[in-house]
Amino acid sequence: MTSNPELDSDNSLLNQFKETRSRTLELVKTLEKDDFVVQTAFFTSPPKWHIGHVSWIYEAIMSKIDKSYEFYSKEFSEYLNSYYQQFGVPHDKGLRGVVSRPTTDQIFQYFNTINQRVEKFIKSKILNEDAIKLIVMGFHHECQHQELLVYDLQHLLAEQYRPVNKSSRPTPIRVETKSIQIKGGIYMMGNKGDEFCYDIELPEHKVFLNDYKIDIFPITNRQYQEFIEDGGYETYKYWLSDGWEKVKANKWIAPMYWEKINNVWHVRNFLGIRKINPNEPVCHVSYYEADAYCKWAGKRLPTEAEWEKAACWNEEMQEKTTFPWGNQNPTKERCNLLESYNWGCSEVGAYPQGTSHSGCQQMIGDVWEWTSSEFTGYPGFKSGFDEYNDKWFTNQKVLRGGSFGTPEMSIRGSYRNFFRLDERWLFSGFRCAEDI
Repeated sequence: MTSNPELDSDNSLLNQFKETRSRTLELVKTLEKDDFVVQTAFFTSPPKWHIGHVSWIYEAIMSKIDKSYEFYSKEFSEYLNSYYQQFGVPHDKGLRGVVSRPTTDQIFQYFNTINQRVEKFIKSKILNEDAIKLIVMGFHHECQHQELLVYDLQHLLAEQYRPVNKSSRPTPIRVETKSIQIKGGIYMMGNKGDEFCYDIELPEHKVFLNDYKIDIFPITNRQYQEFIEDGGYETYKYWLSDGWEKVKANKWIAPMYWEKINNVWHVRNFLGIRKINPNEPVCHVSYYEADAYCKWAGKRLPTEAEWEKAACWNEEMQEKTTFPWGNQNPTKERCNLLESYNWGCSEVGAYPQGTSHSGCQQMIGDVWEWTSSEFTGYPGFKSGFDEYNDKWFTNQKVLRGGSFGTPEMSIRGSYRNFFRLDERWLFSGFRCAEDI
């Protein structure tokens, strides 16, 4: 089962806290001091802000549990608050990189001080179930920012980033990119709520699906390059109107980080400046680009219910599993997540052990997969934390499955990520579906 701390074990909480904090530090261990203060775009954040924010969120949580808790610093809170109005007016996100104070050294001192406060808090307080759930949510929130930090490090440094750990990517088996049929009917969508999940994964509820087809693999660079070469970015009919405006305004001609060198497509990322690997899932595409490709191919994006059923439903056993392969934790043999330390997508066919009961592969890890579903609450949704996920129930699309930057403890088949339709600095791809 998923590796969440037991709700009645202080030691387990402390161990998970220390493990999560260590992973954050590991991501920035090899950075130069100058790297910590740079914000390369309005949609990114400087590394020092991430380090501070994932500490500040524990202060916000402790203040929720203990009304007498005093924040470390008003100045720090104003800078490190992302969007929580209940804690004061947040600093402008697009201007996080123009602030020299607090300094990087002060942020790390703050990081260590909050570590001490949280450990003391867990040891000294008699925590009820609701309090423990809030602290555990802090761990998962930090995991989210670890992934965002990886996105930002690629935008900031790309091949100049030196990871502490790096593994060789697995050798794929020979595969055929095709689709499979999924039986429709009533499907119980969402998380059962037996272990940690976000409020947006609840409640579990019935949806009706028609029979449909879905691709076994995410769309590859080879497939996407065919779309480019067939004039995909130059043909209005494939694009939503808003998407076409983004194409023209931003001069998109290919996925983010792609560039032509001597008339050959290359990509610049953590693995270097290299020729496009045709067998890797296409990465760094927006919802608009995924949707346009599907229209060009005569297909469509799956709904998140279709995606989840293809990923987690065992038709033979008539049961839903936490992951495509079952209820066991992710491993490096099953999927490509942050702890795989691949620092890039693996080729399709690299994880046969991660195949879902329906026959789909690589539904966990590698790239987040766009769905056609609007991000909103499920029927009967109840907010579990003020000013959190439900603040974004507009103008966002749902992505499923995690990426090579997602920490293992973060992901499960019911996890719902969400981004705006034009965002593409995240590790995002897609697979196609079809009506029958």
